[in-house]
Amino acid sequence: MKKIIFFFLLFAFTSITYAQKPTLKQLNKPNTTNQKDGSVATDSTKSANIKSGKDKKAVITDYLIISAARDTTYLDTTLSIKKEYKYNYLRRDNFGLMPFANVGQTYNRLTYDFDNTNLLPGYGAKAKHFNYLEVNDVNYYHVPTPLTELYYKTAFTQGQQLDAFFTTNTSRQFNLSIGYKGMRSLGFYQNSLTSTGNLRLTASYKTRNKRYVLNTHFTSQDIFNEENGGLKDDNLEFFESGDPDFTDRGVLEVNFENAENKLLGKRFYLNQSYDIIRPKDSVSSNRLQLAHVMTLEDKIYTFDQTSVDEDYFGEAFKSTSLSDRTELEQFSNQLQLNYSNAILGKLQFNATHNNYNYGYNQVVVLNQATIPNRLKGDVLSVGAKYNKHYKGFNIIGDVGLNISGDFDGNYIKGSASYQLNKDILANASINVNSVAPNFNTLLYQSDYKNYNWTNQFNNVKTQQLVFNVKSNKYVSLTLDLSTIQDYVYFAKGENGLVNPFQNTDQITYLKAKLEKEVKYKNFALDNTILYQNVQDDSNTLNVPQIVTRNTLYYSNHVFKKAMYLQTGVIFNYFSSYNMDGYDPLLSEFYTQNDQELGGFSRLDFFVNAKIRQTRIFLKAEHFNALFTDPNYYSAPNQPFRDFKIRFGLVWNFFL
Repeated sequence: MKKIIFFFLLFAFTSITYAQKPTLKQLNKPNTTNQKDGSVATDSTKSANIKSGKDKKAVITDYLIISAARDTTYLDTTLSIKKEYKYNYLRRDNFGLMPFANVGQTYNRLTYDFDNTNLLPGYGAKAKHFNYLEVNDVNYYHVPTPLTELYYKTAFTQGQQLDAFFTTNTSRQFNLSIGYKGMRSLGFYQNSLTSTGNLRLTASYKTRNKRYVLNTHFTSQDIFNEENGGLKDDNLEFFESGDPDFTDRGVLEVNFENAENKLLGKRFYLNQSYDIIRPKDSVSSNRLQLAHVMTLEDKIYTFDQTSVDEDYFGEAFKSTSLSDRTELEQFSNQLQLNYSNAILGKLQFNATHNNYNYGYNQVVVLNQATIPNRLKGDVLSVGAKYNKHYKGFNIIGDVGLNISGDFDGNYIKGSASYQLNKDILANASINVNSVAPNFNTLLYQSDYKNYNWTNQFNNVKTQQLVFNVKSNKYVSLTLDLSTIQDYVYFAKGENGLVNPFQNTDQITYLKAKLEKEVKYKNFALDNTILYQNVQDDSNTLNVPQIVTRNTLYYSNHVFKKAMYLQTGVIFNYFSSYNMDGYDPLLSEFYTQNDQELGGFSRLDFFVNAKIRQTRIFLKAEHFNALFTDPNYYSAPNQPFRDFKIRFGLVWNFFL
């Protein structure tokens, strides 16, 4: 009820303010097609005007979006195939992720990226973090007039998705924004309800002379899932049979119907800087800046079950009302000294203090072993960054090192890019990292006896080399070679239950990704093909050899250019492999080598349209499920979703 009231108030507020001053028609002049991606280019040109003040005009490029790293882009309300890829629950391109049956559930990874600069362990419960907004996922804004965006998409049975956002500048110096993404979906299988909420509040301030700049945000997030453990083994045959009696997926038996898990997170973030020395004029380039970055974040993960399921999770300490709760409090402060000039480039020195407190409220004694209740302490780290444009090259360096505390950690990252011509950009990068594995692999407590452990694992060490060439005219190609030492993973032990393990052998992981769009008149074929190869004697890192997405679509203006239309078919496929299993108690995926899954295609038919600042999306998802055998899975015992028609829109309001 609280979410519904919030949606209503936010929508009512934006609608009222929008009605006070209507958008000018100049923002919607006849569209022209962007030759590179087939998108409508109207809103990315300065011909689009909005009234701002008495006589001034605001153009779409004045609506600025500022990242946590203070990189700036502007609002894009065009319609392109890339927007189709991002029109989903995560609101980003989910290539390489295999969704579960219900929207709001987790995703199985089809590919990995070991580009890591962390110096401290992660929280864990990684399956709950796909929709969790991290610091770098929160943007800041500077807008000449109030701006609203509404995202809506249908879900599966008794549910919807809504992402409502509003931002305004109270002055040229101060901006506020509020956004809430909420979702609820019952799903088609028993005990698979999902309900999530992501609240984000941001504020930006800068003095008139821009000497002092402040970006801050607050997030409050809850990600709730009912868990059923997947279909029972003896019901898999019913699912795969295609028998009409089982097309109602609610009649299929699941492993349990009395469990749920939830991830709660609250974060306060502050990033402020002050220019001690500023360039006096356009000729002078010396800048000396002092900056401070503070992050305070609390996370709570819970797993609740009304009665014990020993067949699935093993023996428990009690028979009813099982409740696991894991907490992490982290507080970090970083001081930065930034210096830049035209000759030297940009140089930063930083020092960071991290305080962490992870664990539980009691000590567990099991099999004459003591499981402690806390991992807490302080870590002091130092680092440096460098950026320089030199003879056409853009050179970036970044290093970090823990110098005190219970966790060792370090990383070195460097890259160099070169613009060969207007079309071709080449880049090479290296990343070497050593960091302790996630907290939940080092310490875990549960009412289920098997899920209690304390480990002294070695740091996970990764080395990554990446070569990338981007070209619209030819192809975009990425080669990624990673080696991983002391890889930590979850797997089933001799007792058939999930535990963390460490692979002391070296893993070699190669990825090659090719992207190319071919156009002929109003037709286009967009291709993304990923090849992967893993050399791992222990088979602890499993990925499909081939992952591909190919989209054939048509784009054109219709109704005397009042509407821009895109329609086509998306083909998704990944080769069969030993797909990771899912453990709902830990909310983690685990390695298994007993069952190969995959090797099935997914066909989606879509019709998208843009009318003024509104993008409308209609899709028939996985329509080939109507005439192919139901052998599609997202994880062992976890069927993928059946055919479903879904629709929605993204709507921008300008004052």
